[in-house]
Amino acid sequence: METCACALELLGMLIYVGAWLCALTTTILPQWLTMSTALLPVESYELGLWETCVVQDLGGMECRAYDSLLGLSSDLKLSRILMCASLAVGMLGILIAIPGLYLVDSCKDHGGYRTKRIFTIIGGLLGMVSGVLCLIPVSYMAHLAVIRFFDDKVPDVVPRWEFGDALFCGWAGGFLLIMAGLLLVSSGLCSQVAPQPALQRRYQVMSTDVNLRKRSEYV
Repeated sequence: METCACALELLGMLIYVGAWLCALTTTILPQWLTMSTALLPVESYELGLWETCVVQDLGGMECRAYDSLLGLSSDLKLSRILMCASLAVGMLGILIAIPGLYLVDSCKDHGGYRTKRIFTIIGGLLGMVSGVLCLIPVSYMAHLAVIRFFDDKVPDVVPRWEFGDALFCGWAGGFLLIMAGLLLVSSGLCSQVAPQPALQRRYQVMSTDVNLRKRSEYV
């Protein structure tokens, strides 16, 4: 296997795992949207996919999970579904790509390097799908926050939701998942020809020399 393909493969897997952990952190964090009011400057509110929190300036933080799944808004339901789907697809891609790594001794008896290359490419494609699934809910929630923040129908004294840290973490995780998938696919495409062992190449050279000698004797 070429050194360039091996380097792309290892770099892609490292970014893949880190990006998946970043997407997991985004899903768990309650700081998807934040809001602070002028009436209560010592408190701020945070909204996540699973709970809402009240943060005080003194360092206290109280969170409460949503009471009902059916009572959630459509944007939160959609974000939950897509983020969970992103994590599931990303984990599946990691599990499929690991047997295809050059440093992992697997698939030797089932097609050799061709099978390992297929596993690597499939894992990379699943990584890109996972990244897209992560970017959709994060961008959608940010889009809704921008629309509601600049809504002229809402009085200026009414507090409004703004971007939280989880949105930036989700954008980073989504783009890194796509980048990791591209690296794995590129590494699989770069290693199209499997390297032949030294003994096998030597045997082929010797057999070629014998055939040439036989042909010269007949002539």
